[in-house]
Amino acid sequence: MARRQPHDRRLEPLIEQLARAGFLAAGEEAEQLMAFAGDNGTALTRAVERRLTGEPLAWIIGSTVFCGHRINVEPGVYVPRGFSERLAERAVELLPTTGTAIDLCTGTGAIARTLMLARTGARIIASDLDPVAVACARTNGVDAVVGDSFDGLPHDLEGAVDVVIGVVPYVPSEELIRLQRDIFAFETRLAYDGGEGGLDLLRRVIAEAPRFLRPGGALLLEVGGDQDQALRDDLEHNGYRDVTVLVDDDGDTRGIEARRAN
Repeated sequence: MARRQPHDRRLEPLIEQLARAGFLAAGEEAEQLMAFAGDNGTALTRAVERRLTGEPLAWIIGSTVFCGHRINVEPGVYVPRGFSERLAERAVELLPTTGTAIDLCTGTGAIARTLMLARTGARIIASDLDPVAVACARTNGVDAVVGDSFDGLPHDLEGAVDVVIGVVPYVPSEELIRLQRDIFAFETRLAYDGGEGGLDLLRRVIAEAPRFLRPGGALLLEVGGDQDQALRDDLEHNGYRDVTVLVDDDGDTRGIEARRAN
C-alpha cells in the first residue's frame, strides 16, 4: 500500500504509537486507519483506541484485502488470513469455467468471492454455522446458507461438485492456550477449535464430501503442522486418491488436496 504524503502530520506519530504497542505492521495499519477516518479526528481517535485494545483492524475499518480483492468484514466474523490465499488460488486453478464449488465455513465469504470473480460462469455455494457470518458473506455477493458443514445445501449438488474447499476450525483444543492473548477477547473459539489434535471437523468433512463431489472432484482443506499425515488413513478409507500437500513459500504446510476416486 502506498504511503501517504509527508504533509499529513498525523501519520508518523500514529505509526510510532502503534509500533510501541507491538503492532508489527504499524505503518500499513496507520495508513488504513487514517484512510478510514479521513479528516475526522474524533473518528481516528476512536478507531485507534479500539485497535489498541487488540480488536481486529478489519472489524474497525469494515474490510480487508484477500487475494487482491476488498472484502467486507462485519464485527464478530472471522477475519480471513493471508495464509489461506494459497488454498483459494489452488481452488481457482481446479474449478472449471462453468463448474461448481462449495465453500465450507465461509466466514466473510472471502474464498467464495475469490472463486466467483475468477470463474464468473461457475456456480459457487457457501455455508457457515454462524448467521452473522452468512449475512456478512451475502454483503460480499456470495450465495451463502446457514448450515453446519454440508447441512442446508441444495440436494441437486450431490454428486455434481467439482471443488469442495474449507477453512474449517483446525487448531487443536489443547493448543488454544498458545494463541495470542487478545484473540478470544474478540473472536469466538468456534472459529478455531478443531477438537483433539484439531482433527474433528477435518475428519467430518473428509467423510461427508464424497456425497457431493463428482468422480474426480477435488477436496481442499486448510491444515497445519503434521495434520496432513494424521489424515492419510481417513482419506484412504473414504476413497480419495492423488493426495498432495500444499505448502507456502517458506515450505510450511498450509493445506491438503485430494480427489474423489472415480
